[in-house]
Amino acid sequence: MIAKDALRIPFAEALAVWWRIGLLSFGGPAGQIALMHRVFVEEKKWLDESRFLHALNYCMLLPGPEAQQLATYIGWLLHGVKGGLVAGLLFILPGAFAILALTWVYVLLGDLSVVEGLFFGLKAAVLAIVVQALLRIAARTLTGRLKPVVALLAFLALFAAGLPFPVVVLGAGMLGWIAARLFDDAYSGDPAISSRADSHLDTSDVDILNARKAAIVCVLLWLVTVAGLFLWRGNSDVYTELAVFFSKMAVVTFGGAYAVLAYVAQQGVENYQWLQPGEMLDGLGLAETTPGPLILVTQFVGYLAAFRQAGIEPALLAGTLGALLTTWVTFLPCFIWIFAGAPYVESLRGNRALSAALAAITAAVVGVIANLALWFAFNVLFSQTHRISGGGIDILLPVLSSINLPMASLCAMAFVMIFVFRWSVLKTLAGMALAGMVAQQLLI
Repeated sequence: MIAKDALRIPFAEALAVWWRIGLLSFGGPAGQIALMHRVFVEEKKWLDESRFLHALNYCMLLPGPEAQQLATYIGWLLHGVKGGLVAGLLFILPGAFAILALTWVYVLLGDLSVVEGLFFGLKAAVLAIVVQALLRIAARTLTGRLKPVVALLAFLALFAAGLPFPVVVLGAGMLGWIAARLFDDAYSGDPAISSRADSHLDTSDVDILNARKAAIVCVLLWLVTVAGLFLWRGNSDVYTELAVFFSKMAVVTFGGAYAVLAYVAQQGVENYQWLQPGEMLDGLGLAETTPGPLILVTQFVGYLAAFRQAGIEPALLAGTLGALLTTWVTFLPCFIWIFAGAPYVESLRGNRALSAALAAITAAVVGVIANLALWFAFNVLFSQTHRISGGGIDILLPVLSSINLPMASLCAMAFVMIFVFRWSVLKTLAGMALAGMVAQQLLI
């Protein structure tokens, strides 16, 4: 389903726009979504507000990085499968090459005190950036009366009850569906579920068929990669482990990049021993300094895993192959979800109950990000945590006496830069990297 007006949009013009977005998409999903909204809705006027928010709600529902999937969705809307592939790839490639280069630097120089100090400061900046992302997404999505309640319930379900994210997502979707059918004003004024106003849409069987074919090709490439490694290298090989783990992650981890990171950190540190506890935050700091989706931090994980378990390959080559493999199996499913689902989601855009369910799921994701922000804070500021369980409660809390005072001071600086001086993400990261290097030298 492609907009008729899109036929008058030269592909070369859209290509230039996607290059621009790929190179400037800093600041995590909140900043990236805001950038696409400004470009496509406000500047170019290629999409209206209702259609943009409907696409965003669907992408929030999917496993994986919502901003990259939103870019793929919009690219498909404008120029079909070709547009979706170009938009999705250009959203990934600049950051992928940048984080690969930074990972090389991290591996080769990470033991030096100056480099350690740099990442010491980046951890503090990342915490402030995650909180800023939470507030921005909340301000944008928690409109009306029901969605703030959904977000609060989702947070409590995750933080206090330890419920799995899929259960929270399904519960939020059902709540939104029921509310829309029982209470006409539950989502009144929500532009994401307004009546269909853009009559310039045209459903094309060819467009849907092409999208379906593209989804099938992506599925085959994905399966061939995983099955081929399993048969060639065996199930205990690090490349097979990476392919299987990140393929499962791409299917079962919902809520976008921020929700995925906790899962990857836990599995990578505790189950596979690919990382040390603090290295996931180092990787996130690298991802925050580069354009593209934050889920590119998985490339950092894949590099370290293959680098440390290298077989006959040189360690640096093994790490590079591990990074590229991780990126391939992580992002390939993103194209499957869009090409397989977007045509049908667009055709149901006038369905109020379905749109309300998607809007409620987006609200639940705010609760997920709030839970993750606390997880980051506990791991950055404290060296020890303890768990309280029983009676339906499962809460992870920090040991207050284990607070890291130098890190707490750096975090305070980062919050002042972000919220008082309103520095940009890049400026804050640069400032905190410098502050971390200075602090590290003083502590030696």
